[in-house]
Amino acid sequence: MKLEGIHHITAITENAQRNVDFYAGVMGLRLVKKTVNQDSPTVYHLFFADEEGDPGADLTFFEYPGAAIGTPGAGMVHRIVWRVAAPESLDFWEGRLGAHDIELRREGDSLRFSDPEGLDHEFFVADVPDAPLTADHPEVPRELALQGFHAVRAYAAAPETSTALLEALEFEATGAGWEARGDARGGLYIYDPPPDVRPVQGAGSVHHVAWASSVEEHMAWREKAIAAGARPTPEIDRFYFKSIYFREPSGVLFEIATMGPGFTVDEPLEHLGEKLSLPPAFEHLRDEVEPNLRPVVNPRAPQT
Repeated sequence: MKLEGIHHITAITENAQRNVDFYAGVMGLRLVKKTVNQDSPTVYHLFFADEEGDPGADLTFFEYPGAAIGTPGAGMVHRIVWRVAAPESLDFWEGRLGAHDIELRREGDSLRFSDPEGLDHEFFVADVPDAPLTADHPEVPRELALQGFHAVRAYAAAPETSTALLEALEFEATGAGWEARGDARGGLYIYDPPPDVRPVQGAGSVHHVAWASSVEEHMAWREKAIAAGARPTPEIDRFYFKSIYFREPSGVLFEIATMGPGFTVDEPLEHLGEKLSLPPAFEHLRDEVEPNLRPVVNPRAPQT
């Protein structure tokens, strides 16, 4: 049993349309699902990914209108690391992001910046065998596009307390951090010393990181987590995948999510993310929920 790297990363935004404009517009990702937070169905849950909506490139956001900007600290993921193919990709993104007045920091094979709400990103030239997970965008050449997640970096005051759990989940220690690598994909989990600030979750902060499991092995991962001292939730059916959640000892919220059934279970691939999708268990709330959500325009959707 091996986890297939990062399944998705979920963060918080204060403004869904501004979020779509940046991630689908500037960063060239595809908005593959516009739905609601199943634990709080009065707010959006937006999913950005590659062209197919695959695990491994899936960045998601809860929209909480009026949310203050968060402050990453101990027990929080503070940076998302994306793969790109070559230094030429960094050249392209340095120009594209700079043209949108994004402050950049380039060092060697990496380019760092923050989104408009302060969420930190890094584009990294990664030498891995994993298939690239890219989206189509008219302004982003495919060979220069983002290729999926490489890592998350988390703040931890005592990272050694997490060793037993990470080993039980079949992560392997590397020079860079801890790697979850399966047959097709891998992803890194890296600790950094925390800043001397009080951590506050808010707009521009990461809510949780999910690791990818096969459907068949999902409950076995839950048992592994329990055996290592974690306290996972029961399996929760999110319709697009199934999930379990637990905090690892540093404080970061982990999810283990299944690779399927996927986002095409209720929308055809060519029309992903164009309309508000509600899982069957939430469809009865549409007339109550939809009028209270701020309109969000998907740049892929036909304009009427």
